[in-house]
Amino acid sequence: MFSDYKYTVTERFMRYVQIDTQSDPLSKSFPSTEKQKDLGRLLVAELQAIGITDAALDEHGYVYATLPSNTEKKVPVICFCSHMDTSADSSGKDVKPIIHSNYDGGDIVLPEGDTIIKSSVHTYLQERKGDDIITASGTTLLGADDKAGVAEIMDAVNFLINHPEIKHGAVRILFTPDEEVGRGVEKLDMQKLGAQFGYTMDGGERGSLENESFSADGAKIVIKGVSVHPGTAKDKLISAVKIAAEIIDALPKDSLSPETTEDRQGFIHPVRVNGIVEQAEIDFILRDFITSKLDEHAAFLRNIMETVMAKYPQASATLTVTEQYRNMREMLDLHPQVTAYAEEAIRRAGVEPLRMIIRGGTDGSRLSFMGLPCPNIFTGEMALHGKYEYVSVQDMQKAVQTIVHLAQVWEEHS
Repeated sequence: MFSDYKYTVTERFMRYVQIDTQSDPLSKSFPSTEKQKDLGRLLVAELQAIGITDAALDEHGYVYATLPSNTEKKVPVICFCSHMDTSADSSGKDVKPIIHSNYDGGDIVLPEGDTIIKSSVHTYLQERKGDDIITASGTTLLGADDKAGVAEIMDAVNFLINHPEIKHGAVRILFTPDEEVGRGVEKLDMQKLGAQFGYTMDGGERGSLENESFSADGAKIVIKGVSVHPGTAKDKLISAVKIAAEIIDALPKDSLSPETTEDRQGFIHPVRVNGIVEQAEIDFILRDFITSKLDEHAAFLRNIMETVMAKYPQASATLTVTEQYRNMREMLDLHPQVTAYAEEAIRRAGVEPLRMIIRGGTDGSRLSFMGLPCPNIFTGEMALHGKYEYVSVQDMQKAVQTIVHLAQVWEEHS
């Protein structure tokens, strides 16, 4: 099927990563940065150029498009989704992508920033010996998370349009902003999307299929201290900043943190501290695969806060917990065919499926609870959110094949 196909995924990816789409976790607007729409406009133009007539960018930064059905069968409408934004953890401006052809399996020395991607650290590289590896130049992230997914969906659509002999139902295409700041589907119009089942293309190594994610809450502690001029502060001043530091220091050192947990273990993680003597705030993320344990983590954090605050009766503190997303498996278990069809498609692409869990979340986590059961499929993106990020061209091509096969599988089983 693909033996004579000239993939466009690499060329598309190389274009997309050079557009700065970094989102901003501190922004109150939606999307959090207007520059994300720059990529959205390009994608709309490219979709229209390959024959998708309804491709459009809305005011919130979502790209919606439809690949029409070409079968007489009644096939559920499926959606392929990737996010356009890149992480705020590392610069996404002036990305210079580099292709390292026929990778030799050793360390990759990047030309800028004294950056070396060590194969002994990034061990998946050793499995990709002989592949063509794309990196940034050494001073920025690459943006494979998730522009690899975007490029793969685009190339798969291009393939299906040019191969009408492959039968499929209607396929909805969705590109979202602000996934990296946890708001990717906040303004999504589900009625407008009009899909019954979906797949995010936002996974890592070849063959990976993730149908289980963290459940997630956010927590904020607001501490009110007592501000007094430091020259006359004896026995009067109570620093909210120092109380914040004490609360953080009281967290476990050998458990319940990202750096001390793995697999299905959850954690309490302070991600941001801001304050002055009079008031300080600590933002936390609470994560666990068992949703009920989030309440236990919140209670544990509250106990720490109250124990510390008991030493400062003239100060006060409040803890607020906000739901973020839930483990997608709770919904996907109700629709086992969604994951089963993805496994079948991956196998048809000549790859062994790897059932994996996400120690994090994707747009699919929230989409699954919004009525669109939505597991996550590999893209090849690796070493995310930093200057060591890389992706294999051959992994991206296998992801393109998987999307095509998956559209075909749904049609065959209908």
